[in-house]
Amino acid sequence: MNPSKLLILALALTSVPCTAQSFESEHHDFQVETVAEGLEHPWSVAFLPDGDALVTERAGRLRLIEDGTLREDAIGNVPEVAARGQGGLLDVVLHPDFEENKELVISYAHRNSEGMTTRVMHATLEDHRLNNREVIFTAEPRSSTTRHFAGRMVFDDDHNLYVAVGDRGEKQRAQKTDDDAGGVHRITLDGEPAPSNPFLDNPATNDTFYTVGNRNIQGMTRHPETGAIWSHEHGPQGGDEINIIEAGTNYGWPEITYGIDYDGTIISEKTHKEGMAQPLHYWDPSIAPSGMAFYTGERFPDWQGDLFVGALAMEKLVRVELDGDKVTREEDLLSDWGERIRAVTQGPEGTLWLLTDAANGRVVRLTP
Repeated sequence: MNPSKLLILALALTSVPCTAQSFESEHHDFQVETVAEGLEHPWSVAFLPDGDALVTERAGRLRLIEDGTLREDAIGNVPEVAARGQGGLLDVVLHPDFEENKELVISYAHRNSEGMTTRVMHATLEDHRLNNREVIFTAEPRSSTTRHFAGRMVFDDDHNLYVAVGDRGEKQRAQKTDDDAGGVHRITLDGEPAPSNPFLDNPATNDTFYTVGNRNIQGMTRHPETGAIWSHEHGPQGGDEINIIEAGTNYGWPEITYGIDYDGTIISEKTHKEGMAQPLHYWDPSIAPSGMAFYTGERFPDWQGDLFVGALAMEKLVRVELDGDKVTREEDLLSDWGERIRAVTQGPEGTLWLLTDAANGRVVRLTP
């Protein structure tokens, strides 16, 4: 990142008029500073090479935070989205070579006469608008429900794109391998199944599938050292999970679960089943996790290597300590802040950025 641009960004952010709130934690005291506000259910944030940030609003707008200030006019030529229930404009992820090719992908809920689904579009960002738009993935079949679109995405080193699709609130779809719901798909930017996908030679399973048996993934990130893709997903009432996404794995929903249904009925008597993976970690009661990021910055040295997970229902930020792939302890942050946290991302200046899920949502950052 250009050092002069970073200086401009830091000065702009420190001049935000909203008063910062101070908090204490086990390792670091920190402040929560507002970067931007007045966003309608912001869902995802992605940082451009110059330090500016793209933010999606679930209502269907893609916004730019430029030199620390939210630009009033939205980015143009964003596709029409189905902003119903949990649907709308969801994730935005930059191509690994964005600085050269200006390419990005967005996920969103799409509706036609056959129903709603999760869709992914590839485009270039030029002159404050999306150009060269191309739909590269549409989960089939569609459904009339307005729940569990998932939509989180991440690139790997080979520039393959991992796309999470929820079970759409229809449990058994997550175990149907000819149904795109309830799993992680790995595709190229041409929309083709990625080479070496685990089910390419299995005619009974859709060839874009990378994993199956996932309920509703709301956080996905790459481990900064191993490159492994970590995710978390909503359980029902109890049973939110952290998983490492591994090729060909069945994560069990709804055949195994640590949760019960919202009306108190039993979904499954089993928490283990042969051929189905156990979560790395689970929460009971549910916290409704959303957004996740490993911290690798210098501003909070005692947090380096920790995993940060936002929570919607429990309205907190969870700091997860790890020993390799094992969760050793947790610390709840911002428990008395009173905000639903939708996304968690490390900023280019080594702070943590959060999005609050509200009709008047905010972009905030944690600073020492």
